[in-house]
Amino acid sequence: MQGQPCAEAGRVWDDGVLRVRGLNNENVVWAQVSALEEAFCGHVQREGREWGVGNRESSTFTSHLLPPTPYSLASKRVLILHANGTNRDHDAAAAIALAGGEPEIVHVNQLLKRERSVLDYHMLLVPGGFTYGDDLGSGVLWALDLRERLGDAIDTFITSGRPVLGICNGFQALVKAGLLPGWGQPIANRQSLRPVTLTFNQSGHFECRWVTLETNPNSPSIFTKGIREPIYCPVAHGEGRFVVRDATTLQQLHDDNLVALRYVGDGYPANPNGSDADIAGICNAAGNVLGLMPHPENHIYPWQHPRWHRGEGGQSGLELFVNGLRNA
Repeated sequence: MQGQPCAEAGRVWDDGVLRVRGLNNENVVWAQVSALEEAFCGHVQREGREWGVGNRESSTFTSHLLPPTPYSLASKRVLILHANGTNRDHDAAAAIALAGGEPEIVHVNQLLKRERSVLDYHMLLVPGGFTYGDDLGSGVLWALDLRERLGDAIDTFITSGRPVLGICNGFQALVKAGLLPGWGQPIANRQSLRPVTLTFNQSGHFECRWVTLETNPNSPSIFTKGIREPIYCPVAHGEGRFVVRDATTLQQLHDDNLVALRYVGDGYPANPNGSDADIAGICNAAGNVLGLMPHPENHIYPWQHPRWHRGEGGQSGLELFVNGLRNA
């Protein structure tokens, strides 16, 4: 093998166990299977070990991973925001844990009661779901929480340069709170000046399929920095169509390189919702806030690929979380 191109995939430690990103073979499997068991069976016990993930309102995600390796970013605490109707918070926690961070799922009410503070964390993740039933539109009520009830703390968090990632319903909330694309206005003024929105899919129905994303190499986004390979991950939404107010707004997004992610392919279903200019995700000018409609947290293990049994695989969604932690 001498002289052949290679890269370190893992390391054998003194106990004789091969670990890749801090995981051994058993824990790679159980990190996800335990979450599925909890979802379907409640707090279960398997082989003398408890695999439950704790209280829904406030739980530090138990990934059952091995102690951190030298690659680990475990000192980086990540607040995963939960509200009634959120359903991808544990998926997001699994992605953060696998990337090497320390996730904690925190209910929005805990922030309002000052039991937790956004500013005590290194990164904020606003996950997917259907918060408050999306009764007034996707992400609208959650956006009110972010803007009216948590606005000062969120503004301080963002202006300090700490990473914020919004996925699906979280992206909708960031946009409708005026946090994306931002363009420098105070948070109190952004709602009336909102230049973009997310609305009903052009197909007229819920879309659940896998899509391919490409990154913009010129984007300031810290999350997509250095990612040159396509990202393959699923979408699951009814209101994911990204719409700009006018041609001038679209041009400004392009000029500022705020379009961080695009759907790859011509028309539907490659662009599953009819988004303007195939836009799948945007960032703010500073690059520390990113929102996207697809779910990278659902392609962090090779076996999540829909054709893994045919030899296709990968974990192309994971690098977004790794990048976020690196910059936290």
